[in-house]
Amino acid sequence: MPGHLPGQHDHHDTQHTGADHGTLKTYLIGFALAVLLTALPFWLVLGKVLDNSSTTGLVVLGLAAVQIVVHMVYFLHMNTRSEGGWSILALIFTTMLVVIMLSGSIWVMYHLNSNMMPGMMSESAQEAVPESIQQSTPANTHQMKAMPGMKPMEEMQHMAPGHQHPSR
Repeated sequence: MPGHLPGQHDHHDTQHTGADHGTLKTYLIGFALAVLLTALPFWLVLGKVLDNSSTTGLVVLGLAAVQIVVHMVYFLHMNTRSEGGWSILALIFTTMLVVIMLSGSIWVMYHLNSNMMPGMMSESAQEAVPESIQQSTPANTHQMKAMPGMKPMEEMQHMAPGHQHPSR
């Protein structure tokens, strides 16, 4: 190009992708919103403004979601015009995947906890557990019979850490 030294490039975009690069005003608005959305949850938690901690947690999570949107709009310049709308489509797809994975994981963990912990269940829930399972709980280990070739439980109790064997 005329007027350029070898190795220098022209930094003007000849192609406009539709993405705004922002102005000082939009950056300042984004910064002010980000500061407000950061300070507000701190005030809510440290000032114990809301009586219920669950409500406080949900409000803080909601403000975090709003802050994510503020960062994407004001700093990452994501909108429906940028990159022909593909960045928003990718964001929606990613959000759906995260929601499915998180909700599925929580669902599986909840059901594993309720189905695999019979000793921790309430009495009303234990009524549905068969007697054969209830009798084999650790509280009833004195009723368990030793397996062939294995010492009875009474003889094995002295083998616990801190106990000395009578022959020593």
